[in-house]
Order: sequence, then C-alpha cells, then structure tokens
Amino acid sequence: MIIRYLFFLGFIILSQSFSIADENQNTFSARDVFQLEYANDPRISPDGSDIVYERRSNDIMTDSTRSNIWSIKSDGTQNRPLVSDITHVTSPRWSPTADRIAYLRSESDGTEIMVRWMDTGQTARLAKLRNHPSSLTWSPNGKWLAYTAPVKAKIEPLAEPRQAPEGAVWSEPVKVFKDVRYKRDGSGFVETAYSHIFIIPSDGGTPRKLTNGDFNHDGPLSWRPDGSGLFFSSNRNPDWEYEAIERDIYFISIGDGKLLHITEQSGGESMPVVSPDGKYLAYVFDDGRKIPYRNKILKYIILDDSTDKSLTENFDRSVSNIKWSGDSKGIYFTYDDQGNRKVAYTTLKGKFKTVVDSLGGNSLGRPYLSGSYTVSKKNLVAYTHGTTFRPADVAVSDQNEIRILTSLNEDLLSNRILGTTHEIKYASSFDGTEIQGWYITPPGYDPKKKYPLILEIHGGPHSSYGPQFAAELQRFAAEGYVIFYNNYRGSTGYGEDFALLLKYKYSSEEDFADHMSGIDELIKRGIADPGNLFITGGSAGGIATAYAIGLTNRFNAAVVAKPVINWISKVLTADSYIYQIPYQFPGMPWDEYEHYWKRSPLSLVGNVTTPTMLITGEDDQRTPISETEQFYQALKLQKVDSVMIRVPGASHGIAGKPSRLNAKVDNILAWFRQYHNNDDE
Repeated sequence: MIIRYLFFLGFIILSQSFSIADENQNTFSARDVFQLEYANDPRISPDGSDIVYERRSNDIMTDSTRSNIWSIKSDGTQNRPLVSDITHVTSPRWSPTADRIAYLRSESDGTEIMVRWMDTGQTARLAKLRNHPSSLTWSPNGKWLAYTAPVKAKIEPLAEPRQAPEGAVWSEPVKVFKDVRYKRDGSGFVETAYSHIFIIPSDGGTPRKLTNGDFNHDGPLSWRPDGSGLFFSSNRNPDWEYEAIERDIYFISIGDGKLLHITEQSGGESMPVVSPDGKYLAYVFDDGRKIPYRNKILKYIILDDSTDKSLTENFDRSVSNIKWSGDSKGIYFTYDDQGNRKVAYTTLKGKFKTVVDSLGGNSLGRPYLSGSYTVSKKNLVAYTHGTTFRPADVAVSDQNEIRILTSLNEDLLSNRILGTTHEIKYASSFDGTEIQGWYITPPGYDPKKKYPLILEIHGGPHSSYGPQFAAELQRFAAEGYVIFYNNYRGSTGYGEDFALLLKYKYSSEEDFADHMSGIDELIKRGIADPGNLFITGGSAGGIATAYAIGLTNRFNAAVVAKPVINWISKVLTADSYIYQIPYQFPGMPWDEYEHYWKRSPLSLVGNVTTPTMLITGEDDQRTPISETEQFYQALKLQKVDSVMIRVPGASHGIAGKPSRLNAKVDNILAWFRQYHNNDDE
C-alpha cells in the first residue's frame, strides 16, 4: 500500500507543482498523450490504387490504445473510416482480387476473424477464437484464409487432485510445471500450448487444423501460387525447447497434410515468402553462432532444384520483413542503418538500392526504430512515415518519389511548440570509437543559456534509437530539459562488429564511456549545465543507469527502470534464460560466477551515492521485480536516498498504457526536480 501511495503521490506532486507543460498549452503536455494518433500496418491493394491501415489512437476513458481500420487512395484522396468499432480491430488483409478484406476483431472473451465486402460494406464473422490468432493470410484463389493459433495441450496431472466435500471451500489447486518455457512476459505463467496452422473457408465454415505434434509452427505463412499448401517455419527437433535459434522451413499440403522439410541448415531459417511466379522461396537466415548478436541474411531457394543462394552475406546489416516484387525479379526488405530504418530492393543477383529511408513512427514513448510497409504488384510501396515532429503517417514511394498521404496529428501538434532534435557524433573516451547520438533542445531554447540535461539510455542493448517522435522525451523537453540519447556500442545499425563491441561485457566501463563522452561534448558546447545532470533508462538502459551510478557521482539523481541488478539471480528467474545464458554469457552462472558478478550493478552498489528511483512492473517476467527489490534494499542499507515504484498489473512494458506513460514521466520529473542545483538561479 505504501508503494502504491508513493506512485500516486509522485503523480500528484508533479501535477500540482511542476507541470509547466500543462499550464502552457503551447508545449506538449500529459493530456496531449491521450490525443496522439498514428498509422500502423498499411496494406496496399494488389493494383496499388487503395491502402487500408490501422488508425490507432489513445482512449482516455479506457486507458488503452484503440485501433480502427481506415482506407485511403494511393493519391492521398478519400481518407475515411472503413471499419470503426468500440472494440480493437487490426490486421487488415486484402483478398487477391481486392473485393474483400479480412481483419481481426478483439473482444474481452476472444478474437473474431472477420471479412468485409468492399462493394457493399457487409461484414461476416468467420470464426471466434479464445486465443488471439496471427499471420492471417489469403489463399491465391481467395477461397481460404490461413492463420496460426495456440492449441492447449492435454497434460496428465502428476497426482489426481482430491475433491472437496460438497459445500466446502478449499484453496486453489496446485500448479504443476514441466515445460522448459513455462512463463512469458506479458502472459505470466502459461499453460502448455503449441502454435498450429489452420485454414478456414473465406465464405464461412469450420476451421481445419493442418499441423500436428507438440511443436510450434510459426508465421508468416506463405501460400504456393497454385493454392496447394503453405510454407512456414518451425523447430520440430525433439530438443526444440532448448534450441532458442534453430528453425527450419517446411511446406504443408492442404489436401493430404503431407509435410515437406525444405531447409535443414544449422541455425534459424524463418520468414519464408514464395515468389509470385512460384519459382523461388525467399527467407531470412540466422547462423545461430553463440554470440550476443548476429546479422540476419537474406537468402532464397530455387524450388525446382533446391539451389540455395545468399543475397546479403556481404552486406553488414541485418535484414527483416521481406517481400517479393510483383514480377518476381527482386525482393524488398528492411534494415537499420545509423539511426534510420530503411526499405531496400535487391535483384536476384544481389544488386540493391534503398527505396525508403524514413520508416518509423510506431514507437510513441521512446524513439526506437519501427515501422511497416507493403508492396503492390506494380512495386508501389506503402509504408509508415515517421519524423522527429510527428508519429507515423501513411506514405507511398513510387520510383523514388515520396508522397505523405495523411496528417493524423496535425490538428494537435501544429498548435504545439515541440523540442527540436539535433544529431551529434563524437569520439568515445574509451577507445575513440565514433558514437552517434541526438539531443533535443526544449521549446524556447536560448543558445546563450545552459540547460539541465537528462541522459536517456535505450534498451536491448542490441537495438537502436533514431530521430523519431517520442512522447516521453517531448514531455521532458517541455519541462525545460535538454535530452541526450545515443546509439552506444552494442547498438544495431552500425554493423556486426560494432554490435559485438559489448560481447560478454554488458554493462561495462566501455558503454559508460560512450555515454559520458557525449555528455562532456554537450557541456563543452555550452548546451548542458554540468551542475544539473540526470540519468535514466529502461531494461538494458536501466542496467546501464544502475551501473553508471556505481562508477560516478556526477549525476544529481537517477531513475532506474525495469533493470537487471544481479545477473546471477536474473538469468535463473526471468523468462529469457534459454536464450540469454548460452548467447550472452561465456558459460553457466555456476561456472562463470565472477563474470556474472562483474557485469552486475549490485557489485558496485557500495560506491553509489546518487539519489535513485526504481520503477518496475509488478508482473515483469523479463526483468523480474525481485531485481529492483535487491537494489532498493541495498541502497537503503547504504543509506542512499531512494524510492521504489511498483506498477500494478504491468509487465516489462511499464508504459504500455497512456496513463502509465504519463505516470512514468510524472514521477521521473518529480524525482529529478528535487535534486536540481539552483546555484545559478
């Protein structure tokens, strides 16, 4: 109860005393978070004339993000609602002749597969599923819809539960776990279930399960052009639970259920997509080396003779989200490059060009790289377009001509003065490695003044920030802070060697130097006030924050969000242990105890004097709240000014609801405000 009171108190303190932005309606405020909208999952029709997309908005009454389906012409006209519902509707998918769209409609008791006829607007429910389906895919003839969905396994009890006498009230029965993967962040402890492939007639009927066995069968699903069956990825090895990366590609016939093993390489083959002419199968390959990061490679198979060819083996970037061109002569894919997510096109001889370099806008809170796209038969690309000043809009790319079709937030953000994002590159004091970062100057920025600075560190660590709109950072800027963020060593988008600079040493003095060198550069330029430095980050960024305050006392205050504090306890309590231990560490924790301990912020807690707030979801299975509690208790024993905030019902994504995003920022600002150095005021 005390902790929840503190969580609420922080919100009240800021709302009543420090909410500059809420008082000044010219800047971005907490209430503006509920007004934001963004486009997601744009799907262009086969002929390229129309685009359907998810239009997502935050609902202040339900504290959730609501999704409806809208349509717009590829010339930017006729932007209008297509499926509008008080429920959550997602995943619009065009039929091959564009006469219908299929989509998913979520309700409290399950998810419905729906079909809408485009000429009449009539809709029909094909199926209602207790569990959420995914990878919804039309057959080439439009007669079937395929999807994946979990199927609960039948588990024999270890011991038969005793029956309570009539009228008696007993405790809940015990829960027995035997699976290697028995819990999952966002779901908690899970019942044994396996993902299977289903098909259902597109004009209504009974779903038919195609796959069998105690294995997971993963999308995306790709139909053969003749409609005879589907390609998918799976690990059907007996020890699949212990093999985090291993995947092969399979084909299953919808007629007789015959299963064909298409690839059998060591590593992970996934995301199979067959070419429109049926001659080739493209896929993404992960070689499975037991190192923290590996570039994923684009490959394809000539199906007639099973010849396997690599297209991006010498391209020092990781590829994803592959799609064939309409003429089967090339493949589109996404990759991250120096703070930008891009769409590229490659011929089958490996000659490629970038066609979109502004994919993004789907990560509202913090500036993570994001975005999605689709391609028409005539190679018109529809995608989510993000900028530093706006979340995702719908855009198209046609022969290098870019057209932004929507302006979903213009009514709100055109009336707000936002912080301005600037790029910065500098040399790390550790070894001279060039680090790319960005800093946001607050509204009304005066270059003659020095400003309090917040260092915000991204998670991963193998992920990337970029110059994207970020509600959390804009709220910091509206309160008068300069916000600095960077892609420190270990980040993606700079090549495999750069990502592996943190191999077996996260966190460390090395990434710490990357952060501090950037701060020193901003101080040198007269932008940041050296007497008002603050630090925060979440997940891997929370680890880096906790580690940093064990190495320096330069920060006035710190906020450590959903961290790992003790790697020895974390890897044996979190849901990610099967992957994390063999790929991110040189051995088991009982064999490499000293290594795990050296990487743990808890090993440095005796040095900490920085006032520290900790914030974590109570249901977090990725960085369990027990990690937060260890650091909190250690700080109290050290008599360091500290506070712990627990977010009820939240998993690892503590800002997943609009109110939680605001509460997170509110409490960070309230905490930092207490430790401002006002000597110059």
